[in-house]
Amino acid sequence: MELCIITPNGIERHQAEAVFLPGAAGPFEVLHSHAPIISTLVEGEIRWRTAGSEESRHISGGAVMVENDVITVCAE
Repeated sequence: MELCIITPNGIERHQAEAVFLPGAAGPFEVLHSHAPIISTLVEGEIRWRTAGSEESRHISGGAVMVENDVITVCAE
């Protein structure tokens, strides 16, 4: 899957096997072939797992759209 994080400082692109997001209704995980979804995000950590490693990025809030194995996060 492709993870695209858009912030005021620029755009980051990562490949991921799983992405964990701080959803407004509670944290959730996105895996390959996830159903399309749009959600608001609260302050917390976006974490993504690749083969053998895990990375993260702190956000202050934002929104996410998941469609066709592309996860697009607009974050503060």
